[in-house]
Amino acid sequence: MPEGFHYVPPTDPAPAVVFENVSKSFGKQCVLDSVSLVVPKGAIMVMLGPSGTGKSVLLRCLVGLIKPDAGHIYVFGEDLTALDESRSADRNKLFALRRKFGMLFQDGALFDDMSVGDNVAFPMVQHTRLGTAEIRRQVAENLKRVGLPGVENKMVSELSGGMRKRVAFARAIALRPEIVLCDEPSSGLDPVMSATLDELIQELHRELGMTFIVISHDTAEARKISTHIGLLYKGKLQAFDTAERVLNSSHSHVKQFFERNTQGPIKVL
Repeated sequence: MPEGFHYVPPTDPAPAVVFENVSKSFGKQCVLDSVSLVVPKGAIMVMLGPSGTGKSVLLRCLVGLIKPDAGHIYVFGEDLTALDESRSADRNKLFALRRKFGMLFQDGALFDDMSVGDNVAFPMVQHTRLGTAEIRRQVAENLKRVGLPGVENKMVSELSGGMRKRVAFARAIALRPEIVLCDEPSSGLDPVMSATLDELIQELHRELGMTFIVISHDTAEARKISTHIGLLYKGKLQAFDTAERVLNSSHSHVKQFFERNTQGPIKVL
């Protein structure tokens, strides 16, 4: 890692996530190049970087959808990369680890043929034995938490883009995950709605104590919500530290990205 940003092994006995020299290539293209970082429990970590630089692959590796070529990924101390999905015992462990995650997809990924209430209820129906009345109660509670009380019977097609994202948030936290993964949460939204979602992340973080890992290219979002910031470029982790240290850094990649400068080590393709 470049000068000024050094990988520090975790001192917390169980940080939320640890990437240890993780690499992944597709053919001749190296997408992640020996990435090491520690996300403390309760952090809001924003991973920045240009499009196509490995940010989404990082998330897929984290939830076990893609297996790294090298390195280890630990989730609350459990080595995710050591689990083999073809073995029954490991498959159960992998399923248990995935239950620790909630996922907010870039496009929301709501089911258009379901009502809002059924969308939010879906994880609870699939993964719990809760009764219908309790699921309804929790759906109403989650929708109220994201500022959308009483919209259970609306269809997804009736919602604005911002409302869709908030419904997707309600679904992402339905099982009270310990870690919420957000892939470009403000993508396609106007600045006011983007700010509303940023405040929602902060409120959920404050009230529920969840760890957030946010993939973004929005520097304003990073400044507003992050406790930790990373910067990926061409598969290499150029910077990772507390938000304060990164934002006050003179690191060339960081300065160029936050200053929106076309001149510098990050090349415009």
